[in-house]
Amino acid sequence: METYDVIVVGGGPAGLAGALTLARARRSVLVVDNGTPRNAAAGHVHNFLTRDGTPPAELLALGRSEVAGYGATFVTGTAIAAKPDGDGFTVALDDGRELRARRLLVTTGLTDELPDIPGVAGRLGRDVLHCPYCHGWEVRDQAIGIIATTPAVTHPALLWRQWSADVTVVLHGQPAPSAEDAKLLAARGVTVVDERITALDPDRTAHLSGGDTLTRDVWVTPTRMTARDELLSGLGVETEPVKMGDVEVGVAVKADANGATSVPGVYVAGNVTDLRAQVIVSAAAGLNAGAMINADLVMADAHAAAG
Repeated sequence: METYDVIVVGGGPAGLAGALTLARARRSVLVVDNGTPRNAAAGHVHNFLTRDGTPPAELLALGRSEVAGYGATFVTGTAIAAKPDGDGFTVALDDGRELRARRLLVTTGLTDELPDIPGVAGRLGRDVLHCPYCHGWEVRDQAIGIIATTPAVTHPALLWRQWSADVTVVLHGQPAPSAEDAKLLAARGVTVVDERITALDPDRTAHLSGGDTLTRDVWVTPTRMTARDELLSGLGVETEPVKMGDVEVGVAVKADANGATSVPGVYVAGNVTDLRAQVIVSAAAGLNAGAMINADLVMADAHAAAG
């Protein structure tokens, strides 16, 4: 059985940064990645200092090249199961292989759950957006429509108003804003429509429950974010709900500031544990987790040598 110091599951920015840190620490590292990054549909990565505007695939290719240069290896595939094995873990891949690692770094990201509106699926990152810091500059001064998915509609509406003076919120079954919030929205020129969207056409025209239509240059909807934790749940790693204010926005893997989970030897980084992390934040978290894993292994090696 092939054995590594660390198997990194997930080859996005968090996983590659962790692998880079570990490989530079002279650890044997294998990165398992199935090529399904969360931001695959996005045209560019933003807010990444010195790399703003880089296509996601190009950024990952650069990262893989750097990591490979320090001796790490890559497998294209999916890790479907993991189990404790002595002082490490056995990882099963979808091609039937089993690999062994002393430590695991899981950076599998999250899944965005969109509202169940015909015509919305498959458009996230193109003309259905979720993050103003990721896309706001690119749609500045355009007509923006926000599909409410939680009662917390005021904050996202005021955020997007920073990039455009033409913002309309469709409540889509959510409660109307309070009198105080309505005053804030009106003061900033945000229109609120108390109807549901029954379908969204390819030309970005929304069909409303009252029979009217509303066409916007771009639509925005907050997503419910769920950690891709299938591999981790089999190990008994804990998850926890994530809230913004009083609203639950998703579920993430529970970990400390260093990425250590509730299962010794299993670490996480990136969106699987931090739902709001952008690319540069995920990369930083991967570096941090990689350093902590190396420190863990340093102590294990010293104890083994001391007998």
